[in-house]
Amino acid sequence: MDKPNFLNDLQAKFNQVLENSPAKDIEKNMKAMLNQGFSKLDLVTREEFDVQTQVLAKTRAKLEALEARVTELEALLKK
Repeated sequence: MDKPNFLNDLQAKFNQVLENSPAKDIEKNMKAMLNQGFSKLDLVTREEFDVQTQVLAKTRAKLEALEARVTELEALLKK
């Protein structure tokens, strides 16, 4: 038996043992518990965070442009 097949067979048998063991139930219960805990927190998705980051960057750019324009208009009024 060559090494790749041996390793694949070993992995398949390990996965089969894991599927039939209490560890799978523990993993499922932990995931459910974590999901329940996370749902109680005020979290946002990465996608929503990225969208808000882009909105903030655009808003900041507009604010800087407006600040520059106000400075320019103030300079004109002082003349």
